[in-house]
Amino acid sequence: MSSIPAERTETSVEWGRRAAAGAESRMLIAGELVDAASGARFANASPATGAILGDTAAAGPEDMERAIASARSAFDTNDWSTNRALRKRCLNQLQAAIEDEKDALRTELVAEVGCPVMTTESAQLDWPLAESLRYPARLIDEFGWERVLEGGGLFGERNIRTVVKEAAGVVAAVTPSNFPIEVILNKLGPALAAGNTVVLKPDPHTPWNATRLGRLIVEKTDIPPGVVNVVTTPSNDVAGLLGTDPRVDLVSFTGSTAVGKLLMRQGADTMKRMFLELGGKSAAIVLDDANPAVIVPTAIGVCVHAGQACAATSRMLIHRSLYDQAVADITMAYQHVPVGDPVDPGTLVGPVISAAQKERVLSAIDGARRDGAEITVGGGPVEGLPAYLADGHFVAPTVITGVDNGAAIAQDEIFGPVLVLLPFDDDDDAVRLANDSAFGLAGAVMSRSAERGMSIARRIRTGSFGVNGGMFYGADAPFGGYKSSGVGRQCGIEGFQQYLETKTIARRERKRG
Repeated sequence: MSSIPAERTETSVEWGRRAAAGAESRMLIAGELVDAASGARFANASPATGAILGDTAAAGPEDMERAIASARSAFDTNDWSTNRALRKRCLNQLQAAIEDEKDALRTELVAEVGCPVMTTESAQLDWPLAESLRYPARLIDEFGWERVLEGGGLFGERNIRTVVKEAAGVVAAVTPSNFPIEVILNKLGPALAAGNTVVLKPDPHTPWNATRLGRLIVEKTDIPPGVVNVVTTPSNDVAGLLGTDPRVDLVSFTGSTAVGKLLMRQGADTMKRMFLELGGKSAAIVLDDANPAVIVPTAIGVCVHAGQACAATSRMLIHRSLYDQAVADITMAYQHVPVGDPVDPGTLVGPVISAAQKERVLSAIDGARRDGAEITVGGGPVEGLPAYLADGHFVAPTVITGVDNGAAIAQDEIFGPVLVLLPFDDDDDAVRLANDSAFGLAGAVMSRSAERGMSIARRIRTGSFGVNGGMFYGADAPFGGYKSSGVGRQCGIEGFQQYLETKTIARRERKRG
């Protein structure tokens, strides 16, 4: 049963106070909850009100050094990587501990992320909590850790060859602000189940959900000291040590393409393995035989959580025969999308994460306007909000037309409630436009013909794709992108294998006689 009230009885002001009262501000390093060695702290602000919620330990280089050393020692000196029963027990303990504090975590997420409370019933909290730890915990028993190869009779002798899967080592997990607990659990679960140790570095805009997990690990699980470290810092230089330290074996990063490319360059000198889930500019394709009733709901979906979703279909490609009516319908609908306090159960569009992000979104819209685009609705800050939200980071849901697919607004990831509408002439034209992007993360197609929709899906170069509303999300479903949308996959068997190394052992068996 949902713990979200049917009607709002509080505001983000009250939720922020409750979140701050229960927040954990310390880091987890070497099995201990600690402040920064320097005593430094940084502010955690509400995206909805602009007010400071509280503060969090601000790690310096010495703290990150200690965390990496702890993770390295825990991997090298105890049996975590080989003790599957211990790993399964600990993941189940962490699952139970999070469930016990689910309501407090929900309040915390809405307060520091600014996500509408309705989204916590899906990908923001309830969906990942249902399976992101349970699925990899099951794989501990079900995964094929070893296999024996047939043959091997070269040189007159018999070689018995065994392929063994082993933990990669020390994993640096770097997570974003938009869906923080979802991404953290989908990294932490498989990394730990596979036998790795982890240094988790959450986004500095949303540290408290990660530090809460650190406290639960210490208080409620048997996870050995050093196996999980949670290091909070606003410093890019301190975070960057994870990309250069030779004791880190693998970087698992979710965030912007620009930072992902930087991490790949930084990790090259020590040959780090990389999982990078990066940006997107995904296309929703409306074929000429699509049910017109599905067009507006799909368009409004881009606004959920103020458009802060890497897989959002922020380009809508519409067959020319449906285009004019679709523009009119979407424009009308966007005028009525519920924008406001994320605590309100009816709010679909809350704030973007920061003042800087609000400025980036508005700047991108202004750039499109200068390039000749038509802004049919929105295009600026939200007006008429209550006084307590006046300093929040709200952007009005925006529809842009009158540009071609090569325009910056149609090519760049905006990460705001901004939808670009583009016409196309036939299926080949739609596929060409969808693929004409540096990104390749997700996409969708709408058609009355499932066969036609599947044909389109197979031609689009993206890591995930929905046909007629199909939902690809799940702990068992690999997620990631082509091209500049990343390297590797998160979740599923493929995501589990991201955290494993492969070893082939050959034992010679001499012929008898």
